[in-house]
Parts: sequence; C-alpha cells; structure tokens
Amino acid sequence: MTKIIQAFNRWYEKIVFDRPVIVLIGLILCVAVLGYHAMDFRIDASADALLLKNDKDLRYSRLIVERYGINDFLLISYSPKNGDLLSQNTLDTLERLQNDLRKLDLVESVLTIMDVPLLESPPISYEDISKEIPTLKTATIDKNLARIELKESPFYKDLLVSSSMRTTAILVNLKPDLTYTQLLNQRNDYFDKKAMGRFSREDAAALDTVVEQIRTLQIQINELQHTNIAQVRTIIDRYQPEAEIYLGGITMISDDMITFIKNDLKFFGVGVFFLLVFMLGILFKNMRWIIIPMLCCFLAVICMMGVLGALEWDVTVISSNFVSLQLIITLAIVVHLVVRYREFQKTHPGADGRTLVKETVRKKFVPCLYATLTTIAGFSSLILCDIKPVINFGWMMSIGILFSLSLTFLLFPSVAILLKKPSPPKPPKFFRWSLTNALAQFTENHGKIILIITALLSIFVASGIYRLNVENSFIDYFKKSTEIYQGMAAIDQQLGGTTPLDVIVQFDSIEPEEAFLEEDDEFADPFDEPDQEENGDKYWFMEDRMELIEEVHDYLDGLEGTGKVLSLGTLLKIGKRINHGKALDSLEMAVLYTKLPDEYKNLILLPYVSFENNETRFALRIVDSMKGLNRNALLKKIKHDLVHQLHIDSDKLRLTGTMVMYNNMLQSLYTSQIKTLGIVALVLLVMFFLLFRSIKLAFIALFPNLFSAGVVLGVMGWLNIPLDMMTITIAAISIGIAVDDTIHYIYRFREEIKADGNYMKTLYRCHNSIGHAMFYTSITIIIGFSILVFSNFWPTIYFGLFTSLAMLIALIASLTLLPQLLVVFKPFGPDC
Repeated sequence: MTKIIQAFNRWYEKIVFDRPVIVLIGLILCVAVLGYHAMDFRIDASADALLLKNDKDLRYSRLIVERYGINDFLLISYSPKNGDLLSQNTLDTLERLQNDLRKLDLVESVLTIMDVPLLESPPISYEDISKEIPTLKTATIDKNLARIELKESPFYKDLLVSSSMRTTAILVNLKPDLTYTQLLNQRNDYFDKKAMGRFSREDAAALDTVVEQIRTLQIQINELQHTNIAQVRTIIDRYQPEAEIYLGGITMISDDMITFIKNDLKFFGVGVFFLLVFMLGILFKNMRWIIIPMLCCFLAVICMMGVLGALEWDVTVISSNFVSLQLIITLAIVVHLVVRYREFQKTHPGADGRTLVKETVRKKFVPCLYATLTTIAGFSSLILCDIKPVINFGWMMSIGILFSLSLTFLLFPSVAILLKKPSPPKPPKFFRWSLTNALAQFTENHGKIILIITALLSIFVASGIYRLNVENSFIDYFKKSTEIYQGMAAIDQQLGGTTPLDVIVQFDSIEPEEAFLEEDDEFADPFDEPDQEENGDKYWFMEDRMELIEEVHDYLDGLEGTGKVLSLGTLLKIGKRINHGKALDSLEMAVLYTKLPDEYKNLILLPYVSFENNETRFALRIVDSMKGLNRNALLKKIKHDLVHQLHIDSDKLRLTGTMVMYNNMLQSLYTSQIKTLGIVALVLLVMFFLLFRSIKLAFIALFPNLFSAGVVLGVMGWLNIPLDMMTITIAAISIGIAVDDTIHYIYRFREEIKADGNYMKTLYRCHNSIGHAMFYTSITIIIGFSILVFSNFWPTIYFGLFTSLAMLIALIASLTLLPQLLVVFKPFGPDC
C-alpha cells in the first residue's frame, strides 16, 4: 500500500507540479466536453419520476386509469365579481372562456356548468330520462330551480359549484398521449419478465430502447404541457377583470414545481454565488483566494451537470439541491487548502510558491480524501432506497464529491504554481480569529458542562425525532402569498379537494338470467331469455350491490379529510331525488341505465362502474389543505373500516390513485432513510476505524456526526415540520456535512499531538489552525445560503435553513464536543 501511495505521489508531482499548463489544458478540454453534455441536463417533477418502480399499486393504478378512461385534467375555479353564477353575463363569459380553451391543441374537452344535465329544473321523471335533458343552454330552463339543483345535487355540489354558489369549476380534460402509454406498458411488460426470471439479452436491449424512447418522449410531453399551461394562464388572464380565476390540477402542480425549482436555481444560485464571493473577500482579502475557490466550485458543478446529462439522470424535486451541496463540499475542500497554504506562508516566509503549494497539497490530500470517502458513506443511505430518483441522488452526490476532490487537487496547485507568490497574510484583527480560541478556552474550562449540555440535548433530540411524521401536502410547498397556493386553496376548500384517491370494490359474478329472475319475479317471463350480449349490463344493478355502494359512499363522504366523493352511489341519490324521494330498485335502475343518453352515461355512470370486471369505483378527492391530516392513517382507516364495519372481503377491496402512490413513496423513503441510519452509522464506524486504526477514536469521531444529524431531525420534529419527499434527505445531508469537520479536526489533532503529547496544548493549536478553516467554511456557507429564505418555495427555504443549521451544529460540535471527548478519553495515549 505504501509503495502504491509513493508511486502515486511521484506521478502526481510529475504531472501537476512539473506540467501545470498541460494540466490546465486537459481540464479545459474535459470541462468543455462535459459542458456540452450539460445542455442535456434537465429537471423532471413528473409524478412517474417519483414513484416506486416495483410498486404493485402503481401497476394497478395504471390498470384502473386505462379501465375507466381517467385522463389528466386541469381544474379552473371561476368566481364572478358580480357574485351571480347564473346571470346571463356570467354564462356568456363562461361560454367565451370555454371556447377559447377548446382551441388549445392539448385540450380534449372543456366541461362547465352550462353542459351538465339538469333533471330538476323543471323536474323530470326517470321514465322520461331518454328524452332530451335540459341544460343551462336550454331556452326553457328555470334558473331559479337550476340554482337550487346545482347547489343541492349530489353530483354537482362541491364539484362544479361551491356551497356558497359563488364559485364554479371548469374542467379542462387533456388529450392522452397514446404512444407514451404504449411505451409505459411495454416497459412494464419487460419489468414483469425480469421479475419472473425470463429476461433475455434481447429483452434487455429492447428495454434500454424503450426506456430511451420514454425519456425522449417525456421531455417533449413536459415541454408541451408547460406551453399548454402557459397558454391556459394567458387565456385566464384575459378574463381576470370579470372574475377571480385560479388554475389547479396535478399536472399544473408538477409543472409549477419544475418552474419554481428552475427559478430558484437561477436566481438564488446567482445570489449564493455572489454572497460566497463576498464572504471570501472579507475573510481572505485577496483576489486569488476568491477566484480560485469559486472557479473550482463553478467548474465542479458544470462537470457534474455534464455527467448527469451524459448519463441521462434527471434531477427531480428530491435531488434538485445537489448543485448547492456540491458548492458546499467543493468550497470546504478549497478553503482548507487556502488556509493551510497561508499557514505555511506565515511559518515559512522564505519558501517559494512551488514549495508552499507542494507542502499544502502533501498535508491536506489525505485528510481531504478521508473526508470525501466518509462523506460518500454518509450519503450511502440514499442508495439503499427503492426509489430511483433517490438512488440517483445518492450516486450524484458520490460522483459529485469525487469530482470536487479531483478537480480541486488538479486546478488549485496548477493555478497557484503559475501565479506569483502572494503577499504574506496580515495578522488577524477580527473577532472571527479569536472565536475559535474562545471556544478552546470554553472547552478547557467547562468541559463537563459541554458533556452535560450534550446529554440534555440528546434527550431533546430523541423526543423531537420521536415526534417526526411523514406527510406530503403539495399546497404546503408554497407560501400563502403565492398565486399557486391561493389557487390550490380555493379549489381545495370550495370545490371538493385536490389529491385524487380511488376505492375499488369487486363483486361476485352472477349470471344475468339469475339476476333478472331473482330481482323481478313479478315481471319476469320464464320463456323470454334476455339478450346477454346487448342487455346483460342492465342486470348488474342488484339490490344488495346498490345498498353496499350507498353505504360505502356515505362512509367515505363522512370521513374527515375527504372532499368530494363520486360513485354509482351519486347516481342512486340523484335517482331518488327524481323519483320523488323513493329509492330506485334494481328494475328501475336497469330502466334508467337503458334510457340514459350515452353523453350523460359517460359522465355520471361509466366512470364509476366496470360491468366487464364486475366492480365499482369510488372517486374521492382529499382536502390537501386540512391541518393535521395524517394521510397514511387515513388510508389505513378506510381499508380497516370497509373490511371490518361494512364487511367487504379484503381481497375484493383496493385503494389506488395519486394519494396511494405518493404515500407508498413516502413510507418507503422514510423506512429506508430512518432505518438505514443505523447501517450508515455502522459503515462510518468501520471507515473511521480503518482511517485512524483505533476503535476508541472511531467511536469518538462517530458521535458528533450522529449528534449533528440528530439535532437537525429533532428540531424538525419539535417544529412539526414533516418529513416529505423534499426534506427526507436532510439526515444524509447533515451527516455528510458533519463528517468533513470531524475528519479534518481529528487528522490535524493526531498530527499536532506528536509535538509535545499534551492534549490541551494540542487542542489550542488545532483550534487556531484547522479551526480557522472550519470556521471560514461554515460561516461562508451559512451566510451564503441565508438568501434561500427569500424563496416562495418552502422546500428551498427548509433546505437553506437546515443546511445552515447542520453547518452550525457541526462546527460547534467539532470545536467543543469533539475536542472534549478527545481530552477525556485520550485515544492517542496519556498526556506527556
């Protein structure tokens, strides 16, 4: 091993120190190539990018979507400023808005209150249902009765109109991309083959082709959807003088999340960059120590973006902060080099520039390498997840950290050697220099207090972590002052909720002849056999089925947290209203089904019944803005109650839809992150042992890292900030940040204690040397990332706050707790 290291050192010196110009040319070419591939870098916030690829519920959800013809849609809330939904002026405006929306290429249809059938304005009997059913466009419609019907209808209230009758919904159905759906089905078929062990090389090649086609098409679809949503907003803006209008829908949320993330990356990326430049200028007061660190950071990010583009790894909302994290890690490495260079310059004022650079690199390469390897281990928990974007995030950080290390140790010495030796640093006059010394004095004089405070904080941390919960509320991602929040809140609270959830109930098969004779003995003719092919569906409506459907519908409608519920039960309630308050029996339902025009059958019946599969669908929307809603508990409660209270066989009941998919993703992510923290701790312990060759020192190094991550999670728990798909990676990030300070401090401590074997004197020397680098790095990043609190996107705000908190806790722990543990346990032997 020693020979390998010596050989590497000779090669490194020969290449970097002897041929710095060639190294820089090589770096320029490498950056140019990767910069070209960086043009393929993209952000993907689509739902499919975040779901578990091996999730059986995902497959079932796609089956239900295909079976019931559920397409993507946009939902527009429209509140006329004159307050009257049914005034002729409002209806004329709605019709113009509808016609404008219909002209868009991606819009399949637009449904408004003017298009829906009105069965009670004036009332019609179910026997006359086959005749032309009036709408608000019908000249003979009674608007007073229509107002009552819309407000009280089991189908329309809280769906098409709010309970106050001041807001109506416009449903914009989007055209499905059949090619994309077919490609997804092909991909899933190959996944099934792979799971069953029947996956050949030809299948692998075909799967790669399909995946590439999906990605290419997904890019096109995202661009088209973004354009379409922008066009919808442009149309809406023209009607804002006449009404208060908001846009909603899952497609819109995904598109807006991408827009928010991109804007934050651009605006705050520039802001963070200039704040970092400002802080480096204050700390070092030398242009070279501003340019070299920021050049390393900039090129490392460009290279990593190029790698992501070349590998076609899309950045999702989960991994969107990788740029900021790479800035942190790269800056930390460079600042350690700069501080060490300046130390050598003070202690060896006669040394030339080449010698100073060579000694700096020689002293800092090993600790930086150790810090890199252990930071990668800190992010390893992400790779253990089942969600591909999270796995990719783990690999992104691992590869990015290696890029940061490699590029810094090539660029820094090459540029520093070519530049003229800088003037010696002036003696420090600012409090920043004395702060590390003050912390050393505090550690010496109050070591026991540090341990007591740590123990008390550990209790605080443990109780905070116990309070953590997992939730995913889209509306809570945005500030209340933003248009997207206000629109989602309006739709959520006035028009029946936001997040879709489907409950599917299957029934036992029964022959049409049996149903006909059993349900209608009075009217049945034993010699008249029904036409099973043409009329079999109408015999589906048996008494016990309809009773169960109404019971399930009423149960779901009565749950706290559910908004609008639509099902066959909705039609049964409508039938009861038009049948003078008397429930329709199976024969009357069969008649209603036969007479109902196809246009309305497709609207209020077929989306909720599958005759072929002998099942019924209950379509719910969850009130996303409801405070204290526990989505995982709600899903468990629904399944438990339907099985144990309404006595539905568990194998005939399925919950599916967006809410189930995201809940599965969150629960998997929570389990993988929280449970694998123990594995990460074990990995770090092993790595610390391998690095320092001491089990005692390994445990000493491990505790501050776990403590720093624990404090961040504990604070989140006490502040009731849930772990969701945006904040779940905080633990891995905290460990990754804390590891850097721990490694550098212990490595320097081990080096310095050889001078006199005195722990306390070594502590002071470390605080006033490596402590400066740790402080510079931390304070620069904390102030630089403080700008993120001005974002309108709460995940960006949380990232800035908790990253800064992790940096602060890691710094304090490394300059108080860590040295106190070293002094108490004396892993390098007794004091001399």
